[in-house]
Amino acid sequence: MADPSAVARAEARQGSSTEASVSALIGAALLAAGRPVTARELADTLALPENTLHRELEAFARSLAAADLGFVAEAVAGGWRLIVPPALAARLSPLLAPPPLPALSSAALEVLAVIAYRQPVTRAEIEAMRGGSAGTVVTLQERELVKVVGRSDAVGGPLLYGTTARFLLDFGLESLDDLPPLQDGGFSHLLRG
Repeated sequence: MADPSAVARAEARQGSSTEASVSALIGAALLAAGRPVTARELADTLALPENTLHRELEAFARSLAAADLGFVAEAVAGGWRLIVPPALAARLSPLLAPPPLPALSSAALEVLAVIAYRQPVTRAEIEAMRGGSAGTVVTLQERELVKVVGRSDAVGGPLLYGTTARFLLDFGLESLDDLPPLQDGGFSHLLRG
């Protein structure tokens, strides 16, 4: 016959492990997903109203930052994800794989800026705005920063390009509304960032 107190302790442990806090569930979801998770996805998964979840997400992010554990929660690309703060990432670079891609050229950044601000846009429109070739579109597609989003109604139905969720992630933007305003000097201010 089993010891009744041992059974009670086992049941208490089992109950506490199945009744995780909202904060623990948010952390586990962000860690397990490995990608930004939208508030809607989290609200649906955790069966919480979205306004309650937003408060919980903000509280989770603050408590995680205060705990100084080496990672933080970040709102980006319309969702939330866990990241290593940039101040720590440099020290961890030997552990990170794959090695980072070479920096984008000035021409690629210009093409990316045209696409980001004017999307959807055709290659001909990009070349007209830049006054030069838009050959780096292929490089931007390979890096998953831009993609074909349709075809223009113009003669020949040229491809239309737009940015991707990867663009938002890589540039730390929650949405395209977070792009800096265009300045009179064109796109050159983007090349300094």
